[in-house]
This record gives sequence, structure tokens and C-alpha cells, in this order.
Amino acid sequence: MGIMSLDTLETLMAASLVLLLGRQILARVRILRTYSIPEPVVGGLLVALLAFALRSTLRIDVRFDTALQAPLMLSFFATIGLNADLASLKAGGRSLIVFLGAVVGLLVMQDALGIGLAWVLGQERILGLLGASVTLSGGHGTGAAWAKVFTERHGLKAATEIAIACATFGLILGGLIGGPVARFLITRYGLVPKAEPDVEAVTGFEQPKAVRLITVDAVIETVALIAVCLAVGSALGSWLNGTAFELPAFVCVLFVGVVLRNGLAVLGWYQVFERAVSLLGNVSLGLFLAIALMSLRLGDLASLALPLFAILVVQAIAMAGYAILVTFRVMGRNYDAAVLAAGHCGFGLGATPTAIANMQAITDRFGPSHLAFLVVPMVGAFFIDIANAIVIKLFLLLPIYG
Repeated sequence: MGIMSLDTLETLMAASLVLLLGRQILARVRILRTYSIPEPVVGGLLVALLAFALRSTLRIDVRFDTALQAPLMLSFFATIGLNADLASLKAGGRSLIVFLGAVVGLLVMQDALGIGLAWVLGQERILGLLGASVTLSGGHGTGAAWAKVFTERHGLKAATEIAIACATFGLILGGLIGGPVARFLITRYGLVPKAEPDVEAVTGFEQPKAVRLITVDAVIETVALIAVCLAVGSALGSWLNGTAFELPAFVCVLFVGVVLRNGLAVLGWYQVFERAVSLLGNVSLGLFLAIALMSLRLGDLASLALPLFAILVVQAIAMAGYAILVTFRVMGRNYDAAVLAAGHCGFGLGATPTAIANMQAITDRFGPSHLAFLVVPMVGAFFIDIANAIVIKLFLLLPIYG
């Protein structure tokens, strides 16, 4: 089999072209615009399909250099932290708590459903847990970490490969169902955005295509802040590694961003320039998703055994149903709740960047939702990992894995 390897710069070029490709396809294919499928998902999946076709027919294996993927993801989470004004978070405190409750409810449902389906299909219960919140709400990093535990303590063979495949499946579905779910809710109930008199409040992640007045100095200062978040956050993550307080690196980076932004403001030393932060955050988000999706090895999904594939399909349907029947209702049955439902689909099956992309696609079409972009990044990037770890450990205590 021939190998076509792209280096770091070539992969970056390809990712940029993927975003442009996704934009052009959306401009020409009405059904994709109608259901608000994000640009990186459209372009990235098309490239992944082309790579799969080349591998299957011409025996050419296309390999992308994903060295930039992790720094781009961490940069995105750094900007989420730098945009987190604690005063604003306090204003949305009740909504954040209610949404966190809905998120925890999904975690419990996913694990119970996964274990139950594995039992019905005659599979090991631990396999069902792996095809649940471990890889879906948890993503690739959490899935790989728990897979090691499942192999060592429960004897599940090829747990790491299964975890990566499940997380990949979830990433794809998370980017595909969020838009249709929100559109269904918006059209079904005739929802419209709330009047937003404060223009500055809605020119961040919820309006990635808005024109922003920024300066070179502001960009350089923001790059410096992001670099500090990455360096200190990564060091903090390494220090916590192996302790009871171990957290993924991106959570530590986000936490440093929150402390840095609000600490500098309290001391009166520096006011974060939100326009530059959101601009660089959207660039990092788009390129990260483009690299992540175009480098998917779709052939690996074909290796999923039929029972596990069935579990994941049911999980995706359950996620859509939960977003409509639970998330939307408890969050107020309004436009903000519909956008939150789309975001929940994004990180309930995939990852927080997917959630943001889902919500951007919705707000770009229907109008802004400041509450959704206030609540989802903090819950999806910070609280969910802590809640998920607790839920997983509680399910592992059940005497059903023998």
C-alpha cells in the first residue's frame, strides 16, 4: 500500500482549504444550510471520505500530521477561559446550575443505557459502559484513559481501540444531529431570539463572522495571554497527573485562563480585549475541527462489532431525544434553550468544540444566544469532566461486571 504523508505545514494548508470547502458547499447545498451543519463538519467529513476511498480503491493511505491539533484545541480552551467574566457567569448562575443538572442526567442515562443494551445483546457489561459516557460525553482523551483501567481491571481486550472508535463515531454524530435538533425545536415552537440591546455582548463566539475592530498590539497581547495559559495550564496538568485531582490538560488551561482574565481585572493591571480573544478562539476552533475531522480514519469505524455499533446508534438517538424532551424543557422552552440543546448534542456525543460549532451554525442562521455561549463552554469544558468521572466510578461499583 502506498503512503501519502502530509507534513505540518501541508496539513495546516489542507485544514484551511477544508474550511473554505465547507463554506462553499454550504453556500450551494441548501439542505445542509437548512439543518445548520457546521462548515468544519461538512468539509472535514468530505475529505475523510475521499481519503477512505483512496485507501479502499487505489490502496493509497493518506496521513496527516496532527501535531498542531492539540495546541489548537488548547488555544481554543484558553480563549474560552479568557472570555469567562465571573460577573457575567454569576448573572447566568441559575441557568448554569440547571444545565449542569441536565448534563449529569444524560451521563447517568448514557451509562445505564449502554450497560442495559450490552446485557440485552449478550455482551460484556463493561463494553456497554465503554460505549456510553466514557467515550461519548468524555471524548477521545477520557475514553483512552478509562480504556486502560478496563483492560487492567476488567480484562476487556482491545479496549483502547474500541474507545477511540466509539469517540470518533460520537464526534461525527455530535456534529450532525445538533443542527437538526435545534431547527426542529425552533420551527416547531416558532422560537425567536431575545432582543439583545448590548451589541458588545454578542460579538464573541456566537458571531464568528462578525467584523471586529482590533489592533496589532491587541492581537500580540492576546497571543501572549494564550501562551501563558498553555504553558501554565500544561504544567498544572502534569503536576496533578496521578493524583486524586487529576484533570485533562484542556481543563487546566481553561482554568488558568479564567484566573488570568479575572485576576488581572481585579488588580487593575490589564483588561482582556475580548474582540481579539474571540477572533483567535474562532480561528483555533475552525482549524482544530478541520484537522480532527479530515484526519478521521473512517475505516476504523467499520471494525466496530455489530453489537457495539447498535449501542452507539441507540445512544445517538437517545441523545437527540434527551435534548428535545429534557434539555430544551428544563432550560425554558425558548430560543436559548433550543441553542443549548444543539450544544448539548455536540458535547454529549462529541466534544466541546463540536458543541460551539453547532451553536455557531444555529445562531448564524437564526440569531444570537448570549446565554448559550455563556453556559455551554463552562459546563462542557470544565464541569462535565468532573461529573463524568464521578458517575463512571459509581457505575463501576455495581456488582455486574463479573
